[in-house]
Amino acid sequence: MTLNILLAEDEEQLSRAYTAALKHQGYKVDSVYNGQDALEKAREKMYDVMILDIMMPVKTGLEALREIRSGGDRTHVIMLTAMSEIEDKVTGLEAGADDYLTKPISLKELLARLASLERRLDTFTEKILTLGGVSFNIAQQELTSVNTIRLAGKEAKLMEFFMLNPNKSLSTAEIFRHVWAKDEDPEIDEGYVFIYVSYLRQKLKAIKADLAILGEEDGEFRLVESAGDDYVS
Repeated sequence: MTLNILLAEDEEQLSRAYTAALKHQGYKVDSVYNGQDALEKAREKMYDVMILDIMMPVKTGLEALREIRSGGDRTHVIMLTAMSEIEDKVTGLEAGADDYLTKPISLKELLARLASLERRLDTFTEKILTLGGVSFNIAQQELTSVNTIRLAGKEAKLMEFFMLNPNKSLSTAEIFRHVWAKDEDPEIDEGYVFIYVSYLRQKLKAIKADLAILGEEDGEFRLVESAGDDYVS
C-alpha cells in the first residue's frame, strides 16, 4: 500500500527536504507549517501516519496531537523535536504519540520506520472499535448497537476502515484502494464501493445504530454519529 502522510514542520527548508524524500519513496504527502493547520487537515482527511514537529506556531505539535486524539483519531503519530530530554519524550507519548525522533533527524531512519509501519498496517488493528453507541468486534465481524449483526468479509473491512476514520470524507478511490486493493479479479472495480456502502447502511439500520454513512455514488463518504434519520439511500 502507499502511505498517506501528513507532515507538519514549520521550518520550510526542512519541510521541503522531508517532503521530497517521502515522495521519492512513493508516499503521498500533505505538508503544513503550524499545529492548527495540522489539526484541520487531520480532521478533514484520512492519513496512515502523521509526522508532527513539537515546536510550531499557532498550536504546538503537542497541542494539535491532544486535540486529534480527543476526537477519536487513532492514526499513527511520529513526533519530531529538537529537545532530547526524557521528560519531553514522556510528555509526547502521554499526549498520544506512537513514536519519537530527535532533530536533526536521519532521513534514512525516518524512511526505515515508515517502511516498518507500512508492513504492520495490514496486520495490526484494534480488536474492538467503538463510535457513538456502536461497537465493532473485528475478530468476530460483529456490529453491535441495540441489536447485533454479523458482517461478511468485505463489509467488515469497509466498516473497520470507516470506524478508524470517523467524520472524515473518504473518496471512492481511497476506499477501494484500502478495502479491495489486493483483489486480483479484473471484474472488481470502484463500483463495488457504493454497493457495499449500501449493504452497511442496511445493517446499521437493522441494529438501530446511531451512526450513518453520508455520501453518494462515485463521490465521498463519511461515517458520522446521527439521530437516526441521516441515512442516505
